[in-house]
Amino acid sequence: MPLPDNGAPWPPRQWAPALAEMAVDDAWYSGDPKRLATVYRGQAQRSDGRRRLWGRDRTPVPGRRENRLHIPMPADVARKSASLLFGESPRLTVSDTTLQGRLDELLDEHADRVLLEAAEVSAALGGVYLVAAWDAEIGPRPLLTSVHADAALPEFRYGRMVAVTFWEELERTGATVLRRLERHERGRIEHGLYLGTPDNLGRTVPLTEHPTTAAVVDSLGPSGTVETGIGQLTAAYWPNIGPNRVHRGSPLGRSDLQGPARDLCDALDETWSSWMRDIRLARARLIVPAGYLRDRGPGQGAAFDEDREVWATLDIPPTEAGAGITMNQFAIRVEEHKATSDALVRQIVEAAGYSPSTFGLDGGPAATATEVEARAHDSMVTRKAKVRYASPALADITEALLQLDHALGFSTLTPERPAVAFGPAVAEDPTSTAQTLSLLAQAQAISTETKVRTVHPDWDADDVAAEVQRIHAETGQAVPDPAPDFVS
Repeated sequence: MPLPDNGAPWPPRQWAPALAEMAVDDAWYSGDPKRLATVYRGQAQRSDGRRRLWGRDRTPVPGRRENRLHIPMPADVARKSASLLFGESPRLTVSDTTLQGRLDELLDEHADRVLLEAAEVSAALGGVYLVAAWDAEIGPRPLLTSVHADAALPEFRYGRMVAVTFWEELERTGATVLRRLERHERGRIEHGLYLGTPDNLGRTVPLTEHPTTAAVVDSLGPSGTVETGIGQLTAAYWPNIGPNRVHRGSPLGRSDLQGPARDLCDALDETWSSWMRDIRLARARLIVPAGYLRDRGPGQGAAFDEDREVWATLDIPPTEAGAGITMNQFAIRVEEHKATSDALVRQIVEAAGYSPSTFGLDGGPAATATEVEARAHDSMVTRKAKVRYASPALADITEALLQLDHALGFSTLTPERPAVAFGPAVAEDPTSTAQTLSLLAQAQAISTETKVRTVHPDWDADDVAAEVQRIHAETGQAVPDPAPDFVS
């Protein structure tokens, strides 16, 4: 299926609801009050958006700042999700040791950063795309990149992605929009440049009309597309977690904010906005009679402090009883606001599938990794579920990287599909591990090899065997039995 025809509506009608949902999640994730206000004011005409804090019409008043306060809880949830998944880099392994060395080169520190950022975006928007690319100017190797879910139009068959079209808005001048489209199919990548409007794709223009697309012209084959030379898709969809509760049956993943979490985040912002309003209103102000103010002269009024510490004037003679300087200061409802805020944060965390202790809500003394996992049971369950969604995407895109590496002539090694293993979410305390191994050794219930594997779970069989030999040599266990063989 080729790129869209000229004059196609944009975005395509079948994807408009999902993209609108992502726009709301994106506004919360960004933490930008202007974007939140824009999203919810747009919903005010057709829903209860007007009742939300960010859906209320606040006409700007010159000299008055925005009094609504946003607490970046959605971004904190997405960040915590990414750190739970990639606190340690996942281990992708193949059977061939030479190929493993090449794979380690491809999945370097830059690829680790790509995966960490992709995990955070996936939690916020419901999914992300991992894409294999290459650029001769960067080096003789394929590159791991990512595309956010709100910039892609995937095509699924039986729950598996068979093609995807990415887009990027390159320029916007008034009502004119220049878009770049990049369609990935098995064996090829097609590029297109369209000049249209905000809600219409418009017409195709030559790729040479913009530097971004002009760079790929020399790579186009006879069919007008970039031939990848492999039978696998050069993009993989990584859903955050499923199912999508708003669009049931959709192959798209769901955001951590889907459902009541958004309403709770709005209530949290309203609570903090009210708290800050109490603080503003509680500033001490002085009420004085008019005679206490300095007269600026006829028609010039009376002078008062620029910080408005003198708030108002009363037309009362200063000699009258009770007419002196009066201080006015309201109470700040600290405990009420704090209790409400803490309860809302807890509900947001639990609605997203995490344990309150993961966000530091349940304090306590230092604990071992086992105790931490027990406290964070819900977070560990959610993490394990997300690992099941992330692993196939990581294996798919890594296999595509190895195939491209071979097809483009960067490597002569035969590619294979890697195995994916995620590290523990919480590192075990070395002291606790040592005590456990010591007790097992005293009970003669553990071998030296098992002890080495426990301490170094990332080592391969050769490294473990070499370490066991060194330990046996140092402890004298490698000395052969001096007694001759005895045959009865």
